[in-house]
Amino acid sequence: MLFAGFLFSLMNVSVKLIPHIPAIEIILFRSVFSLIFTFLLIKKAGVPLFGNNKKLLVLRGIVGSIGLIAFFYNLQTIPLASAVTINYLAPIFTTILGIFIVKERVRTMQFVYFGISFIGVIIIEGFDPRITFFDLSVGLIAALAMGIAYNLIRKISNSEHPLVIMFYFPLITIPIAAVFSYFIWVMPQKWDWAILLAVGFLTQFAQYFMTLAYQNANLSKVASLSYIGIIYALGFGFFIFDETFSLISFVGMFLVLGGVLLNVTSRK
Repeated sequence: MLFAGFLFSLMNVSVKLIPHIPAIEIILFRSVFSLIFTFLLIKKAGVPLFGNNKKLLVLRGIVGSIGLIAFFYNLQTIPLASAVTINYLAPIFTTILGIFIVKERVRTMQFVYFGISFIGVIIIEGFDPRITFFDLSVGLIAALAMGIAYNLIRKISNSEHPLVIMFYFPLITIPIAAVFSYFIWVMPQKWDWAILLAVGFLTQFAQYFMTLAYQNANLSKVASLSYIGIIYALGFGFFIFDETFSLISFVGMFLVLGGVLLNVTSRK
């Protein structure tokens, strides 16, 4: 999960490097690359292509697509560290939804920690004029969708190969992204192609390691390991995109991370 988080951080930077390319178009390129690459890996592994629980696989693909589209939009419209921090609410949604989807136990005190994280997000949005209420809403949708997707991965972990789960993601995303891209298409130029290829490579390997992690460990504990990415986001944002934050914004980020870390350390 730590390795997946590092690869995802590099992917986030790549997306932000091409703000002139619509987010949905980047997702289309990424999904085509992922579909082909995953298909080849599945054939090499001799795994049945369409898996066993097709309904849940399709549902995972749909919510995963929604989460990815919303997150890529935020990456391009608000500071990198803010987009990543808001997206880090996904583990909280993962844990809460896990009560109902995979029947995992959540202690009462953990809801207090969830509240701390949400207060942190409100502070980040409220004291940073670069983040609108719409941007925050899109970020929350992304986090919620990803929380559902992670639970579905865990639910089908005993019946599906990780590559099959990965295959359904682009399989569902491509038709959705293609329709929207048709109306807002921007032709990539020169280095855009290399960056789009990097997005595909980085996401593919990050998704693989993340899927393995979610299939084999407690949801909330694994999800929390991705929070190390905020350090990468702050560093990349500062050195590459000249992004700075006020003290109150850092307080908000600290509350978000603190709430999740308290949640993880309180579990037995």
